[in-house]
Amino acid sequence: MAGKSHVLAIDQGTTSTRAIIFDHAGLPVATGQKELPQHYPADGWVEHDPEDIWADTLAVCRQALDRAELDAAAIAAIGITNQRETTILWDRATGKPVYNAIVWQDQRTAARCRELVEAGHQPMVQEKTGLLISPYFCATKLAWILDSDRALRRRAEKGELAFGTVDTFLLYRLTGGRVHATDATNASCTLLFDITAQDWDDELLRLFDIPRALLPEVMDSSAAFGVAGREHLGAEIPITGMAGDQQAAMFGQACLEPGMVKSTYGTGCFALMNIGDKPILSKHRMLTTVAIRLAGKPTYAIEGSIFVAGAAVKWLRDRLGIIDSAARTASMAVEVPDSHGVYMVPAFTGLGAPHWDSDARAAILGLTFDAGPAHIARAALESVAYQTRDLMDAMIADSGGRPAALRVDGGMVVNDWVCQFLADMLDIPVERPRVTETTALGAAFLAGLHEGVYPDLGAVSAAWKRDRLFEPRMDPALRERLFEGWQKAVRLTRGQ
Repeated sequence: MAGKSHVLAIDQGTTSTRAIIFDHAGLPVATGQKELPQHYPADGWVEHDPEDIWADTLAVCRQALDRAELDAAAIAAIGITNQRETTILWDRATGKPVYNAIVWQDQRTAARCRELVEAGHQPMVQEKTGLLISPYFCATKLAWILDSDRALRRRAEKGELAFGTVDTFLLYRLTGGRVHATDATNASCTLLFDITAQDWDDELLRLFDIPRALLPEVMDSSAAFGVAGREHLGAEIPITGMAGDQQAAMFGQACLEPGMVKSTYGTGCFALMNIGDKPILSKHRMLTTVAIRLAGKPTYAIEGSIFVAGAAVKWLRDRLGIIDSAARTASMAVEVPDSHGVYMVPAFTGLGAPHWDSDARAAILGLTFDAGPAHIARAALESVAYQTRDLMDAMIADSGGRPAALRVDGGMVVNDWVCQFLADMLDIPVERPRVTETTALGAAFLAGLHEGVYPDLGAVSAAWKRDRLFEPRMDPALRERLFEGWQKAVRLTRGQ
């Protein structure tokens, strides 16, 4: 790959699919993007059509190449990052899905998860996977598909079907069905992977009734996964980087040392703290996951997941109609001096960490006749910071250390008001990078590391540049009073 200095990152997210071409300095050159249709077949159910995902992926890659005025032959490598836990099952022979993708937010298996917890399986599952038994993860989603059609289960047991998260499905399609693999970060989000042994676990497979024949090979996050066929983009391109979106964002934020924390604000919000080469099991209902695996050696992270962040703003736009664009919330937040006691608890698909309440539903509390659209919009933005504070308090309790700063990324952090309110509510500095598309950047770094575009981890750290620092400036008494109001709103939402 000598002389090739560009990397193509595929960032397949929950609400959109993007392709970004990065240069050797880690700067974006061109982007292609398409919004992904969402399907809601029943209350709490969320699905995607995998064929939409595939078609959109090819379209945005071609779009980015056209806008960069680059031939595919000039691309050194492809990196893939993806919405995690979203579960796809397909026919090995044709690559065709046998059911829609069940999205990570989907809650259809909540009752089954409760049964497993009540039966006493949680301690074993957490010890092996670092996770809590939740419909959020792949295992019960996959079992649900197999249990919904006996013919599918028989085919799965015969090895005729393949399971994967979105990265695995895209890799399978790009390589013409030659490669069925994932990386350790995505495997660690399935509830089927032992994060200490770094392998699929037979006891977990029995518990969730999943045939081993369905599972992909687990590889490092920077590795020779396969080669994208010439027919897709016009040239054969090595695929050499893969990671779940939050781990990719952590890598793109260069959080390479223990104690460093990043938080991504997209559809949901996900905060990860690097805890080094030994997993720490959370005592505060956080998750322990593989942050990255390089040269066979995993680095671990404590993770907190918020199901709804930017999606709440989208709801204000698309369902309530009180804003005409997400960007409008930034000006609305400063039109009023405060939220007038209004709190939004955006539990549209339940509450994530540290509550893990699948039955909770969204609520707007504290409304009076004086409250208007600006107060509701501000409350939606404030809820992101309150939820992050929930996560950060639990992380600090688990790790015993307070981070020096929080590195943020994702679509919401272009909003200065959001970044400042985060710093105020967390009482730690917030760092926004120059390149806020750090999820895609992390995938590019992983792919480029393997091909020599980025020579080593030092080059990854050096490529990270800060755009702006937000220092806390809120009165401590006000901070705690606002947060107490949030905690009360959450309790009321949960019926406590």
